[in-house]
Amino acid sequence: MTVFDELVLHPFLGDLPMGWLHRLAAHGRTVVRPAGYRLCRPDGPAECCWLLRSGAVDLDGPGPGRGDVVLGHVGADGVVGCSWLVEPYRYVSGAVVTEEIRAVEFAAAGLRNLIGEDPALGLELTTRFVTVLTGRLRTSTRRWAELHLDDRGDSLPRRAGEFPTAGPPALC
Repeated sequence: MTVFDELVLHPFLGDLPMGWLHRLAAHGRTVVRPAGYRLCRPDGPAECCWLLRSGAVDLDGPGPGRGDVVLGHVGADGVVGCSWLVEPYRYVSGAVVTEEIRAVEFAAAGLRNLIGEDPALGLELTTRFVTVLTGRLRTSTRRWAELHLDDRGDSLPRRAGEFPTAGPPALC
C-alpha cells in the first residue's frame, strides 16, 4: 500500500479532500516498529508524528522517584506525537511501542510547511490534533492524580497498561 492509501484508510485523516491527502502523503512514509522500540522521549525534539494502523504504544513520562510512568495507551488507528504542532517543538511525553506497530510516520517540518502554505489545511490539521491533545490532557491529569493518591494510599491502585477503554489516551 502507498502512503496515500494508508491515509485514505486512516480514520484521523481519511475524510480529508483527496488533494490534501496527496500533499500530506508526500511528507509521510510507512514504518514498522517492534515492541520495545522508543518512538520519542519527553523533551526530545518533536521531529515526527505517527498515525498507527496496527499495534499499540504506551505514552510515558518521568515520575519523581518512580522512573518512567505510563500515562496512557494508543492503539490501532490512533495518533502519536502531537507536539510537532507548537513551539518549542519538543515532545511532552515519551512513547514506547508495546505491540509491533505499522504506521505512517510524518516529518514534522513538512507538516509545518504545509500548514504555512495552506491556511485551510492548517486549520483543519490543527483542530484535529488539538482535539486529540485535549482528550489526552484529561487522561494524563487523571493518571497523575491517581499516582499521587496511590503514594498516599488514598485510592485504588492502577497498574501500567490498565486504562479505561472509552476515551482518548495520554499526551505525546
